[in-house]
Amino acid sequence: MKALNSLIKFGAGAVLATAGAFASTNALASGGHGCGEYTEADGTVITLECSKAPIDLTNKGSLQRGAAMFMNYCAGCHSAQYVRHSRLAQDLNIPPELVEKYLLVTGDAIGDHINAGIDPELQGQWFGAAPPDLSLETRLRGDDWVYTYLLSFYEDPSRPWGANNLVLANAAMPHVLHNLQEELGKEEYEARVGDLVNFMAWMAEPVRHDRKIYGAFVILFLLILLIPVYLLNKEFWKDVK
Repeated sequence: MKALNSLIKFGAGAVLATAGAFASTNALASGGHGCGEYTEADGTVITLECSKAPIDLTNKGSLQRGAAMFMNYCAGCHSAQYVRHSRLAQDLNIPPELVEKYLLVTGDAIGDHINAGIDPELQGQWFGAAPPDLSLETRLRGDDWVYTYLLSFYEDPSRPWGANNLVLANAAMPHVLHNLQEELGKEEYEARVGDLVNFMAWMAEPVRHDRKIYGAFVILFLLILLIPVYLLNKEFWKDVK
């Protein structure tokens, strides 16, 4: 009897813990915090809030555009060692022949991981540090942080590459999307950056959408299971005084 009572308490605790962990993971993935601080010319310290990233892992069009953005603007310097081109083609519904023609870095095969186009050692010499692998960047920083970071570059002649960033001051990364920002209007540019971050969110966890669905079903199952377990426990203990 005591064992069954303990089981019920454990089950209820497990449901609450699972739900809490589920919510915490989602909050981390979406940012949920300030993106940083910067100081204005008059010395005023401004807290920069994260902008909401338009994450929708069911939007194949956005993910495909984001993949093209990543390969055109990011993969020259950054790798994505945990993602293969073949997985990209499969999950994003891109024909393999199009991936081979438009999205492969020179010398890569479709079964290879996404490698940086430039030798990391050379990049370390140029930038002062080798650019990080971006496979898990949105899980590390949060979707909203990455989105806000990419939208927060500004001209700064004092910096080696002529640009600085409000989110990450004195970032070694140049404003690689500068020309695109000049060509597009504000809304369209933000949408394109949103596509890129959406792709990076998929890249960091390709099963994220499925995980949320399965997680909800698991919690629902555990809640339903508690009902017969509780009634069974009550039946066992009804004659015990």
